[in-house]
Amino acid sequence: MKTTSYYPVLITKKVGETCDFYVRKLGFEPAFESDWYVHLRSKTDPDINLAVLEQGHPTIPESDMPGSGVILNFEVEDVDAVYATAQAEGWMILKPLCDETFGQRHFIARDPSGTLIDVIRPIPPSAEYASMYSDDALPA
Repeated sequence: MKTTSYYPVLITKKVGETCDFYVRKLGFEPAFESDWYVHLRSKTDPDINLAVLEQGHPTIPESDMPGSGVILNFEVEDVDAVYATAQAEGWMILKPLCDETFGQRHFIARDPSGTLIDVIRPIPPSAEYASMYSDDALPA
């Protein structure tokens, strides 16, 4: 199988509110927009895509727990600036900004559909964790 594209699809009862979150807060724009499905792409990199689908739409099996077991990671250049904006805009922040020994400076928020959003800047890991990375994946 040759994959030509890959992107997550969030299932929610709040299509408009969820799309608005990603458009206003994370720099996406609609590439396709209907009342039950919206395909979003990053304004700065059209290869970064995300879709939002109405829970209960007949094209998908029934879903009881949208967002359950999913975290969307967004690696950014300046996580401190995004965190300051998130606080000022009243995002639902579940984990405050912190440094992790495994090599991340990050915070975790929740979008209107209940999906967890992990905003990350890679940082050098501790020596213990550095040994777990492949040479080409070690954060600088």
